[in-house]
Amino acid sequence: MTIKASEVKLLREKTGLGMMECKKALMESDGDIEAAIVNLRKNSALKAEKKSSRLAAEGKILSGIDLSERIAIILEINCETDFVAKDQSFIDFCNESLNYCIKNSELSLEKLLEESLEEKRQELIQKIGENIVVRRKEVIKSDFIYSYVHGNNKIGSIVSLTKANDTLGEDIAMHIAASAPLVISSEDLDKDLLKREKEIIDAQVSDSDKPEEIIEKMVNGRLEKFKSEVSLLSQPFVKDPSKKVDDLVKENDNAILKFFRYELGEGIEVEKMDFAEEVKSQLEK
Repeated sequence: MTIKASEVKLLREKTGLGMMECKKALMESDGDIEAAIVNLRKNSALKAEKKSSRLAAEGKILSGIDLSERIAIILEINCETDFVAKDQSFIDFCNESLNYCIKNSELSLEKLLEESLEEKRQELIQKIGENIVVRRKEVIKSDFIYSYVHGNNKIGSIVSLTKANDTLGEDIAMHIAASAPLVISSEDLDKDLLKREKEIIDAQVSDSDKPEEIIEKMVNGRLEKFKSEVSLLSQPFVKDPSKKVDDLVKENDNAILKFFRYELGEGIEVEKMDFAEEVKSQLEK
């Protein structure tokens, strides 16, 4: 049968897919646009499954606050390339996902995907041709909550305080994003982490010809330095390094209760490929 160009154009506008794929879908549905959309949606699961093994380490960090529900959420959604991270369809999906997570903050990420986000994720994969992963989320439920996302959307944080202070909360959230603390106080550091760090320092000074008591002081000094560098309260405040975060908080008669910091793609091993492999991978999409 003959498929009109206007029908292909309409289907393309509804799905965002390529002209040839739209024409093929219309041919298979005997020109029925709604049936073509249904078939394309059915096929999206197959396409999503095929692309799910591809590494997605680009994307966006998002955060949002619902003061009425006293919740702050931070979310990471990944795609394969920085180009798609700037695509409006991907941005719309990210914002829609964030809003859905805020409205359903009590649900786990797995449940959120199962109930609503998964179908839309698969549709987006079909539309843009890249793997999309809603990777992780964290929620803070508290009375006084603040968030920060850096301008490149690749680093963000959420934090809660014991008292209301918008300036302090926003400054602390920005500091967390910039300085990457692991814990609020050094007392919160994991014992296994400290053990591993001490082993590293011991190995670094093992060849020293200094007396044993000097070596012990060196090890302890470096370990204390490490603890202060990764503990939020011990870090120099990013906007005024002459004072520590602890000083800033005490000056404002406040305290930090909890925080989360996300950096895009952290923990994902990105495989390096040569130019020929990169071209081949693009052709296979």
